[in-house]
Amino acid sequence: MASSASGSDSKQSAETAVFRTPWYAFATPAIGRAVRTLSRLTHHGGSALPGRVVERIDPGFLSRTLSRLPYGVVLVSGTNGKTTTTRMVASMLSELGFKVFTNPTGSNFTRGVVSALLTQVHGMNGLDADIAVLELDEAYAVHFVRQIRPRYALLLNVMRDQLDRFGEIDNTARLLGHVAAATTGTVVLNREDPRISALAALAPKNTCVRYFGLSDDLKSAFPSDDDMATTVAVESEPQPAEQPKEPQPVPAIPSEPSHAPLVSAAHPPLQADVALTRVGDHEADFLMDGRNLTTKVRLEGVYNLYNAAAALAVVRAVLRDSSRQASDDELLAAVSHVTPAFGRGEIIDVNGSPVELLLVKNPMGFRLSLASFPPAGADTMIVINDEYADGRDMSWLWDVDFTSLRETGVAMVSGVRAWDMALRLGYDQVAAPRVEPDIDAALNAFVAANPGTAKHIYCTYTAMLHVRAALAKIAHVADAGVGR
Repeated sequence: MASSASGSDSKQSAETAVFRTPWYAFATPAIGRAVRTLSRLTHHGGSALPGRVVERIDPGFLSRTLSRLPYGVVLVSGTNGKTTTTRMVASMLSELGFKVFTNPTGSNFTRGVVSALLTQVHGMNGLDADIAVLELDEAYAVHFVRQIRPRYALLLNVMRDQLDRFGEIDNTARLLGHVAAATTGTVVLNREDPRISALAALAPKNTCVRYFGLSDDLKSAFPSDDDMATTVAVESEPQPAEQPKEPQPVPAIPSEPSHAPLVSAAHPPLQADVALTRVGDHEADFLMDGRNLTTKVRLEGVYNLYNAAAALAVVRAVLRDSSRQASDDELLAAVSHVTPAFGRGEIIDVNGSPVELLLVKNPMGFRLSLASFPPAGADTMIVINDEYADGRDMSWLWDVDFTSLRETGVAMVSGVRAWDMALRLGYDQVAAPRVEPDIDAALNAFVAANPGTAKHIYCTYTAMLHVRAALAKIAHVADAGVGR
């Protein structure tokens, strides 16, 4: 079990579950791998089944394995950006000389972490790693910290997402508060999200609190959930007769270096350890230790530049506690080498057409994706499912501004909720000439049209898995370990 940071944390430690090690613990990894092999042969149970079985027969396996790591666990959670940010942190630490264990596929329930561990642990030899970097779903992060307390926590943001699971965002913030309260070393918080920055008050006495943030002139480009207004509501407001009814434009993203103060006088002066100060075409500026530094990035989307600021902040925290040294220039070089996580700006070549997969699962993520990938010169497809992993409540689609697609339209709409999506586009006067709920049929027609033209596919999580599997039948798709 991970040790407490101090005596003041004894209450938290008492809340951490304690499990007896069964006599057959040496065989737990072998049992889990056997279940994995059987589930793949029978096509039953999915990639999380081995983790579910191991949690049942040996509930202490997770905490027993991870508590032995020299630098502990980095837990990454929040509504948007978990998978890509986890990938950034793990990649950077690996490049800086750490042996890193991570859950790279976005399987962010505790059983998904256990399943990933089963591929790396053999017998009683433990895990050959220095540190674990783990993405956890907001709700399952609470279950995780009851088993093992993370040494580092990176809490990204709180947005409306899967309302049927999490309820409103204040409840999501309360879930993440359990993570902040259980962290023994350093909690890294989003300074610009008031619900996240407020979690500093829950950190244990001897736990360090650090922040990542934005320059003032970038804040409008990354609005909080409270800043959003629906397109339909805006266009329904009475307008003066001489004024045309126009939707609110997507905020412009400054491309010049900012010299504005990084803290508004209206708010408490929270000092950001890393601040994003400029975004450009596959490059960005970050303010660290009073220096504004520029780096190239291979990731797509302006939102991933903000994720990079978060990743830099937590990697700096790990380095402070380790014997390894790295300059800021070396850190930025490590950021520049990170490639997209599967389905998050991943590009697949299909018969000469670059097909870009863009995961969307809440209003802010969809809005920022639309702002990051201009539709001109590309064909657009939207695939919306409402399975458990997507969230059953699709009302959030009405909080996305689709007016940037008016000129080009959407060539294909698919998925379980295809007709709901087409209706939503209609209210924003976006043409959607083809609606085909069957994803395979829709995808085949979409990728076959206009050979050589770039294609954007916006899809919810389960829809993205389906699209990747379908594309794998006609093109090379990297194995992300989630099955086909």
